[in-house]
This record gives sequence, structure tokens and C-alpha cells, in this order.
Amino acid sequence: MERNQTGERGWVMKALKVLVADDDPNVCEIIRLYFQEHHLEVIEASNGLDAVRLAEEEEPDIIILDVMMPGMDGYDVTRTLRAKTDVPIIMLTAKGSELDRVLGLELGADDYVTKPFSPRELVARIKAILRRINRENNASSPEESGPHQDKTVY
Repeated sequence: MERNQTGERGWVMKALKVLVADDDPNVCEIIRLYFQEHHLEVIEASNGLDAVRLAEEEEPDIIILDVMMPGMDGYDVTRTLRAKTDVPIIMLTAKGSELDRVLGLELGADDYVTKPFSPRELVARIKAILRRINRENNASSPEESGPHQDKTVY
């Protein structure tokens, strides 16, 4: 999928790039199929080390991250990425205790979703996080938007 597409009013719409890091191929497939229907570009990692590498190489707009992965768990991935980037991270995991949720959020995750999950809700959470970030970015840079500047559409 092309990352940029021309939309209404001549705006350039950027397809959102989502990194999905989960060692369960069934979870990755469900997310990929649902996200592709919603015009989201999906990159997949099956372990924590690949997740860090792909996050650095691909510069995704948001990361969906499992906690229990081989090589490097999701908590360590979050620690590593937070030292380098502010990319939004949503933890998607079977670890649903209060302690696990609080730990994930305190390490820098922006949201925490437990399995089983609804792909529809996950897309809604992505949109909510990116809307908030877009508002914050627009508030900090009050430049006028021309009709042909990049605009992210959610």
C-alpha cells in the first residue's frame, strides 16, 4: 500500500503505519486482516528484538505490543523504545492483572488492552490516541495548513 494518497480537496492523506509485535501468528493475522480493511499499513514482528529493529527502521505511527514474547518481552521493548522515541504504544496482552497494567503504563505505554480483544475496539483506541497527538502537535505549531500539505486522516 502506498503511504500517501490524494483525498478530498487535494489533501495528501498518509496511510497509518502500524507495527504489530506478537509471537502468536493467529493474533497477527486477525489484526492484519482487520487493519487492512481499514486502510492501515501493517508491519509484523514475532519477537521483541525484531520489534525494536522494525520500530527503528520503519518508523511506525503506532505500535501494538504483546508483553510475553521471546527474546525480549514487551516491557523491555517499551523501555528501549521510550529511550529513543515517543511513538504511541498500545500493549495487547493476556497479562491483565492490575500490576501488569500499571507497570505497562508506567513504563510508557499509552494504552493497555487485554486479550481476548476486539479488533474494532483496537482501531478505535488507535484513532483516539492519534487524534490526541494530532491536537497536541497542532497546538504546539500554529502554522496555517494549506490545501496540499500532508494531513493525517483517521
